[in-house]
Amino acid sequence: MRIAVDAMGGDYAPDEVVKGSARAAQQGIEVILVGDKDQLEPLWAEAGRPHRLTIHHAPEVIMMDDHPVEAVRKKRQSSLVQTIELVKKGEAEGAVSAGNTGAVMAAALLLLGRLPGVLRPAITSPMPTRKGNAIILDAGANVDCRPQHLAQFAIMGSLYASTVLGIASPKVALLSIGEEESKGCELTLAAHALIKEAGAINYIGNIEGRDVSAGRADVIICDGFVGNIVLKFAEGIAEALFAQLKEEMGRNLRGTLGGWLLRPHLRSVLKRLDYTEYGGAPLLGVNGTCIIAHGRSNAKAILNAIRVCAQAVETSLTEKIRVQVQEMDGDTH
Repeated sequence: MRIAVDAMGGDYAPDEVVKGSARAAQQGIEVILVGDKDQLEPLWAEAGRPHRLTIHHAPEVIMMDDHPVEAVRKKRQSSLVQTIELVKKGEAEGAVSAGNTGAVMAAALLLLGRLPGVLRPAITSPMPTRKGNAIILDAGANVDCRPQHLAQFAIMGSLYASTVLGIASPKVALLSIGEEESKGCELTLAAHALIKEAGAINYIGNIEGRDVSAGRADVIICDGFVGNIVLKFAEGIAEALFAQLKEEMGRNLRGTLGGWLLRPHLRSVLKRLDYTEYGGAPLLGVNGTCIIAHGRSNAKAILNAIRVCAQAVETSLTEKIRVQVQEMDGDTH
């Protein structure tokens, strides 16, 4: 098991990326750090020189504000592109990057390509709910979608939830403005009909926005424009609520004492809402395993992103998506 990690991608790279990768290596995963060796070698030494952690030199860096496609084409020796290149060459089984999301997608499509029959790859991201966790896709890869795209997202998301997350018969739902089949825009109305015909999944129909946090579904389907807004809004609400709670608990002695008593429970809730617990978002539909980590990933988030990548490889997720999409494509012709 060899996982290539973009050591220069993310707000806290390369320090936190190296620390997280070192932890993964100490837990038995072979990790290839991809980046400027002059910067990485001292950090590798600080981490104790784990023997399962090696360095692949890549002198260039794709920045967060670089144009994704242009950067991938012009910076072929960048850490991000070289990370994906290692998967293409078979020198690594999976790739992890907390860098420019658009560039990760562009590199994956250019170097790995789409799986046969897949119309659009999708980013799958965890969504904490009252019942545990759900996943939402697409989380930002495709802002404009056709009904066929959403139908394939449903197939890929269901496979990821059952194969990697271990959810038996995951409940799949389409995000809309009402539960009734007659409600929604042209996209959701047409997508609903297509997903309903996909017999390989446990489709429960439409759900509304309030049902997402309630945990009514394990897999939530929408276009990338809606999905990205839902995720960022939920993240912002969680941060705002906890900031207000902290402020209120510090107003007086009663609040301080109450906060002290509630601290273990608040920590438990915070852990469920903490993106670092979930690592990264798989890019499903490309011909290889690719995990997009949060741009603010710390060492813990990088470690968990590597774990998610390893699980996807171990469970042959990409091959299962290949088979299921081809079967779905055959059923529609």
